[in-house]
Amino acid sequence: MNPKQARYRNVFRFALWLLFCATLVAVACARIRLLGLPLERDEGEYAYTGQLLLQGIPPYKLAYSMKLPGTAASYALLMSIFGDTTTGIHLGLIVINLVTVGLIFFLGRYLMGELAGVAAAATYGVISLMPYVLGQAAHATHFVVLPAIAGALVLLRALNRQSRVLIFASGCLFGLALLMKQPGLFFVLFGVVYLFSRDRSEHVKLRQAALRSLIFLLGATVPLFVTCLLLWNVGVFEKFWFWTIKYASQYGSRVSIADGLRIFADKLPNALGTAWPIWGVAAIGLLMCVVNRTLRTRAVFLTMFAFFSILSVCPGFYFRPHYFILVLPAVSLLAGAAVAVAFDTIRFGAQNFRFAVLLLFGFALAWPMWSEGDFFFERPLAEANRMVNGKNPFPESGKIGEYIRAQSNPSDTIAVLGSEPQIYFYAQRRSATGYIYTYSLMEPQPYAHQMQQEMIREIEAAQPKFLVLVVVNKSWLAGPDSDRSIFRWAHAYCTANYEAIGLINISDQGTDYYLSGRPANVTPTADHILIYRRKV
Repeated sequence: MNPKQARYRNVFRFALWLLFCATLVAVACARIRLLGLPLERDEGEYAYTGQLLLQGIPPYKLAYSMKLPGTAASYALLMSIFGDTTTGIHLGLIVINLVTVGLIFFLGRYLMGELAGVAAAATYGVISLMPYVLGQAAHATHFVVLPAIAGALVLLRALNRQSRVLIFASGCLFGLALLMKQPGLFFVLFGVVYLFSRDRSEHVKLRQAALRSLIFLLGATVPLFVTCLLLWNVGVFEKFWFWTIKYASQYGSRVSIADGLRIFADKLPNALGTAWPIWGVAAIGLLMCVVNRTLRTRAVFLTMFAFFSILSVCPGFYFRPHYFILVLPAVSLLAGAAVAVAFDTIRFGAQNFRFAVLLLFGFALAWPMWSEGDFFFERPLAEANRMVNGKNPFPESGKIGEYIRAQSNPSDTIAVLGSEPQIYFYAQRRSATGYIYTYSLMEPQPYAHQMQQEMIREIEAAQPKFLVLVVVNKSWLAGPDSDRSIFRWAHAYCTANYEAIGLINISDQGTDYYLSGRPANVTPTADHILIYRRKV
């Protein structure tokens, strides 16, 4: 390379790094401004379970969940560092996100060079923030992605060094991804399939390739095996097995493939949102994996990683917005590949075209940030919350929790009839029942009735001081074929044993709080929450 070419390359490299830094600053500013957004349901579940863990209470004892306990344990760790507050949790998410951005940079650089790594990292920083994938909330998918990317990076290094120790370590990291949430299993499958196929393509003997794959799988089972032993030791393994295996299998088989395809076609455009230019760049990168010779050596990794990432979004065929976070690292790496290939294919003497590529990539990053600038930088937090969460009672949960905390003792228990586990977290009071979600009670599945009866027995046995009845459809998702026994029980039980002391009316115009008794002339709105206190 002559001095003039080197100078142009250095200028382009500096410009790309400058774009990366500017992108990272904008993303960080947006995340910092949104620190105070109220916790939503999944965050509330992990925060409450993490809060219990910090008190020495294991998962599945006072908080039932079909999700594996890794994310709740991660919340406990983050809250021990940043504090068990909404701000502390979202500060922890910023750290998780920044570490993931860094890992994607190193993975992209290892695969395709520095420029691809920078472009991929900048891409992930932007698209993992988008409200269309609920990127501002600390969902489990963020926690799946981090160890999965770390595992992929270690796996590549293991193959380069022919190290069985690193293969085992890579398996452990992929196993941690699974421990965060069940879809992490597809990243484990990616790891073992890529390892075996790479060994066979390099003419490693079948026996040796199988042994290395076995070592990888052994590492992948370690986090889950250790977790099962710990849960067995504290006496909650039976609950863990029921919720994460028996019930989860029912939950994951409710939607047919045909309905799943329809849901996917409906949800995908929403997941892309205003970040469609980035997805367009990634599509070009995917095409380059097929037609570009310089990229062909890494195309197997990129396309295989993208394939298994897509599969990780599919379990249950629900395609909820935050599920798409699982595919964003693959999208980012493909976008980085597109930028790197565009740079390499433009010969010296056409430097202006190289900078045109950089400008187009900068536009792809800037467009979604600018389009969502109202949400990221301008709207008050209350309005920003309504933009992404609608009338879900997430800000109301904070005030309800504060009220109950002020009116009760730390030893008192409370019960929430509805799927609002964040109320337990805000109240800092233990639940009278393990059913912190009530969706499973309304689903047409064989365990629904026994779940309702168990929840009723637990509440009656605990005699909680406060009972919160959430009359919001999104907190129950009751359908025409739902068992409504628990509603009839709740009405009779509350009438006999509790007095109504609070009403929260939620409407399109805002929320009205009546926490010292409901005035006679106020009637509940369609969406409302009632607070009951046990009669003396």
